[in-house]
Amino acid sequence: MKKALIVILTIFLIIITILTINIKAKQDDEKAVKQFNQEYEKYLGQQIYGTEVTTIINKAIENNKQYNIPKDDKGMYINDDKHCIKVELNMITIEKTYQMEQLYNAGLTEFVKNFNVIAFECTSIEYHKETGKISKIVFTQLEE
Repeated sequence: MKKALIVILTIFLIIITILTINIKAKQDDEKAVKQFNQEYEKYLGQQIYGTEVTTIINKAIENNKQYNIPKDDKGMYINDDKHCIKVELNMITIEKTYQMEQLYNAGLTEFVKNFNVIAFECTSIEYHKETGKISKIVFTQLEE
């Protein structure tokens, strides 16, 4: 009788321990995603300048490199539905939309030289369905 009770209690403690570890890991993951997203969400609806847009592009490129996001034959990052971040700029002066890779490959110093004091607004943010992390950030030029 005592042995059966000890076995049942041991199994119960093991199950409780496993559940606790899994819950803690899930909470830690959610906290990390929330903290990661806050780095970008703070720009939503905010007016920023070209220099800050450059910083965000560099941060997104570094994120994609960290997760070894592959590129297509045009040098554009391929969305992996987990970690890839894309930045898009809607330019009103030339009525064209640029992907971050185009600006990065052309040289961000040229972008900074031409658009450092031009205002942009973060008009939308999209998220990965699987991880909940940010997948795309869209900035729109506010002035010419």
